[in-house]
Amino acid sequence: MAHESPTFSPLYRQIKSLIVQALEGGDWRPGQAIPSEQDLAMRFGVSQGTVRKAVDELAAENLLVRRQGKGTFVASHDDPRAGVRFLRMTALDGSAAQPQSIPLECWRAKAGQEASRNLAVEPGSPISIVRRLLKLQNKPAVVDEIYLPGEFFGALTLEMLQGWQGSLYSLFETRFGVRMIRAKEKIRAVAADRNSAELLSIAEHTPLLSVERVTYTYGDRPVEWRRGLYSTAEHYYQNELN
Repeated sequence: MAHESPTFSPLYRQIKSLIVQALEGGDWRPGQAIPSEQDLAMRFGVSQGTVRKAVDELAAENLLVRRQGKGTFVASHDDPRAGVRFLRMTALDGSAAQPQSIPLECWRAKAGQEASRNLAVEPGSPISIVRRLLKLQNKPAVVDEIYLPGEFFGALTLEMLQGWQGSLYSLFETRFGVRMIRAKEKIRAVAADRNSAELLSIAEHTPLLSVERVTYTYGDRPVEWRRGLYSTAEHYYQNELN
C-alpha cells in the first residue's frame, strides 16, 4: 500500500512562517522595526542567509518594509504607500488619486448567507456594516458597502469613522488591531441605479464598475467583505500583473 510522503518545506519558508506567527502574535507592531537579520538568525538557530531569504519574501508580500540604512519594519497602513495597494483608481492624466472618505452610515446586523460565506462566519452572526462615499480630487468616485465581522468590529460607530483622519484600513489597524494583508477582487460592469447615481452625481444607468472584495488578515482569515460601485468618468481602475 502506497503512503504519502510528508510535504517538504524549505528552511527559509519555515523561518518565514515563524516570523508571520510573531507578527500575528504582536511581537512587533505595525510601523515598528523588527530585530536585525543577525538577531533573528540567533533567535531561530539558522544562518543570516536563510533569514534574509525569508524576510525578502515577506517584503515582497508587503508584510515587511525595508528602509535603506534604517532596517526592516512591520508594514503599516499609516504608510501613504499602503493605500496604493488597495485603492487602484488613477486619474485619466495618470496622477495619483487623493481619496477623501465620507462615512454615510454604520450599523449592526446579522450575517445573511452572502456575508456568512464571504466572512467565514455562521449565518446570523453579528456583523457591522458601513456605507461610505469616496471622493477623488474632490469628486464623487466610489460608493462602498463594507461588511465586517462583529467579533472584531462590534464597537465600530459612525462617530468613530467620522472623526478618523487616516484611511479606513489605518483605523482598523490602530483601533481594532486588525491588519489587512491581502485581498481578492471580482470586477464586472453594471448600470447605476437611482441611489448610486445620486451619490455619485451621475445620470441613472451610467456604466459603473462593480468591485467586490474580500480582504484577509494573518492566517488567511477573511475580515472584510466589500461591494463598491466605481465611477470611471474621470478615473480608471489600474492593476499591475507580475
